[in-house]
Amino acid sequence: MAPKHQSSLPPQAKKPKKPRRTPASRPEEKSASPNLPKEEKEQQEAIEHIDEVQNEMDRLNEQASEEILKVEQKYNKLRQPFFQKRSELIAKIPNFWVTTFVNHPQVSALLGEEDEEALHYLTRVEVTEFEDIKSGYRIDFYFDENPYFENKVLSKEFHLNESGDPSSKSTEIKWKSGKDLTKRSSQTQNKASRKRQHEEPESCFTWFTDHSDAGADELGEVIKDDIWPNPLQYYLVPDMDDEEGEGEEDDDDDEEEEGLEDIDEEGDEDEGEEDEDDDEGEEGEEDEGEDD
Repeated sequence: MAPKHQSSLPPQAKKPKKPRRTPASRPEEKSASPNLPKEEKEQQEAIEHIDEVQNEMDRLNEQASEEILKVEQKYNKLRQPFFQKRSELIAKIPNFWVTTFVNHPQVSALLGEEDEEALHYLTRVEVTEFEDIKSGYRIDFYFDENPYFENKVLSKEFHLNESGDPSSKSTEIKWKSGKDLTKRSSQTQNKASRKRQHEEPESCFTWFTDHSDAGADELGEVIKDDIWPNPLQYYLVPDMDDEEGEGEEDDDDDEEEEGLEDIDEEGDEDEGEEDEDDDEGEEGEEDEGEDD
């Protein structure tokens, strides 16, 4: 076996390898060039200083993120008793959650008529963020006994692994015989006429079985970030039909008032014409008296 080739240089005389540098990290090479114009030297130095400042800002932002996460964890624990108390109060209001979802513009677009019927049995909704918050959250739906499925609780969880890849998992819905809304919605769509302009949306319960894009789950994000912090604002949204009815009544009242005003103006004009006729008649009588 051939011996390994030994360097002829003594150990202390070996040339160290030069590290590879990006253009922004070579101030010596740029500044050492005698042919580089003064303006370009100043620009290069400025770019290098900007890069250094930016690196300092990035380190500060990372530190801020860690501090913010600690604060969020602290206050997330402090909010829990208030969420519990709110849930107890909501339980006293019939159909609170189905009304809230129907009144929400994004969620209502995902609900079919049978979905709304099933959601009338929804008694409680809870959103739980995991302890470190960054790793994900869980949404729980609590149901009374209903004619659609056996489950008392339907849950969906969203997770982020150490590499940051999202995933989700959910409760398997135990549908009662002939009551699977996810299959019924697909059958309805297959039978629908091509000429039909308004198609029934896919059942919102398919959300529990859809894990195709956990990182962009629109419904989950809406429930967690928009509805859960303050569901009352959507429960109290006024009925648009009532508002339209009131608007039509106001329009009718305005039209009636305008009609009355027109009648009054016409009456005033007629009275003015009669006064003019009376004045002309009096002037004629005076002229006849003078002639006599």
